[in-house]
Amino acid sequence: MLHVYGISNCGTVKKARAWLEQRGLPYHFHDFKKDGVPEDHLLAWETRLGWEKLLKKTGTTWRTLPEEAKAGLNRDKALALLRSQHNLIRRPIVELPDGRLLAGFVEAEYETAFKE
Repeated sequence: MLHVYGISNCGTVKKARAWLEQRGLPYHFHDFKKDGVPEDHLLAWETRLGWEKLLKKTGTTWRTLPEEAKAGLNRDKALALLRSQHNLIRRPIVELPDGRLLAGFVEAEYETAFKE
């Protein structure tokens, strides 16, 4: 089964979930706001995607961070931010049954990932 991680009121998450539902693809949804982010998942996502891809720098949460929080960004600092501010995690994160990961929602990437 697919596992979709994100925030239920996020527009990008809503688009991804609608895309999956329109194609009859069942999934389990894990809401960061209600259920937190499992540490082992966060570390696995970072290992596979890299902190640069996992860290969402386009949203309000990033823009409102103090400059010192953004300065000198490295893996450890990024992981600390992701742990403390779940809104900074690119979403949704979709774990496919075969172990592949999708980060964010780009329809073409979903089309390719679900061709099989």
